[in-house]
Amino acid sequence: MTAISCKEDNTKTARVTDSGPDIWMLGFEKADKNPIMTADSSFVFMDPMTKEEVQWQKADVFNPGAIVRNDTVFMLFRAEDNPEAVLGGRTSRIGLAYSTDGINFSKYPEPVLYPQEDGFEEWDYPGGIEDPRVVEMPDGSYLMMYTSWNNDVARLSSATSKDLKKWTKHGPVFENFQQGKFNNIWSKSGSVVTEMKNGRLIAKKVNGKFLMYWGELFVNLAQSGDGYDWEPHLDNKGELLHVFTPSIGEFDSHLTEPGPPALYTENGILLLYNGKNLSGEGASKKVAEGTYCGGQALFDIKDPSRLINRLQEPFICPSLPHEISGQYKAGTTFIEGLVYYKSKWILYYGTADSMVGVAIKSE
Repeated sequence: MTAISCKEDNTKTARVTDSGPDIWMLGFEKADKNPIMTADSSFVFMDPMTKEEVQWQKADVFNPGAIVRNDTVFMLFRAEDNPEAVLGGRTSRIGLAYSTDGINFSKYPEPVLYPQEDGFEEWDYPGGIEDPRVVEMPDGSYLMMYTSWNNDVARLSSATSKDLKKWTKHGPVFENFQQGKFNNIWSKSGSVVTEMKNGRLIAKKVNGKFLMYWGELFVNLAQSGDGYDWEPHLDNKGELLHVFTPSIGEFDSHLTEPGPPALYTENGILLLYNGKNLSGEGASKKVAEGTYCGGQALFDIKDPSRLINRLQEPFICPSLPHEISGQYKAGTTFIEGLVYYKSKWILYYGTADSMVGVAIKSE
């Protein structure tokens, strides 16, 4: 199995020298066609908040989730509207696109999830709806985990759909746990555990509950009976349990943030995650300061909070021009969408908070 080397030319592949990770990791090569999606000012949408037309993907498109439905790959991507606004100051909406080869996508004309006067605007506006991760549920419906951004606190939220086009919001996922004790904390990036069934990735219950790795500066674990109300795992002091934290001096020295939905395998629960390097003291010297690279970590099936293995080197890093320019010039390959399609693993990622990239692993 191969992995992208993050030293010098990242578009080539290099063998992992430690035989251990070869057993459980996934390796990818960046596709020759990259990026595969860019901003487009021709898409116009009547914004229900301002009652004005807005070019909803004029600025950037990035950080996509993905799912296979009816032998088609559907991508749910984050789009930002105003290129003049500063990083974090734009409104994000979720768009939908489809592909029959996993590379070339056609976009639907309007976003499918966005801020509106629906009772959730206190969480979703004005920053918008960010960074979708989507999974298929055992009943054939779809669950999206996303970040609600009101320009104050980022909150992990959920929505459900039967067709990927019409979504029902359920609000912040920790709103009902312990009378909302954790509802006002900064929470992001929900990676629901899935299992391969008949060639499709389906959300899996472990000990009667769905599981989710989530967080940004660190990885936590949560469980749920329905997929939209979640209970974070706590330590013996009643505080959030940190199941995976940054490693000083390594590529993930600043933060460890879950990537696409996690995979339940015979070797353990595989979490592909985004590691950010510190700037200054404690930073890795192997990648540029402030850079986001992709890592992989393995958790125990019997105790999903127990980390049992971790790749010491990132398997994907910024190397192409569009991955080290745009909104986030320190460099980003922010992994977020993963599908198994036509006997291939396909990984979708955001590039410098500006475009969508793809990497592929063949069987």
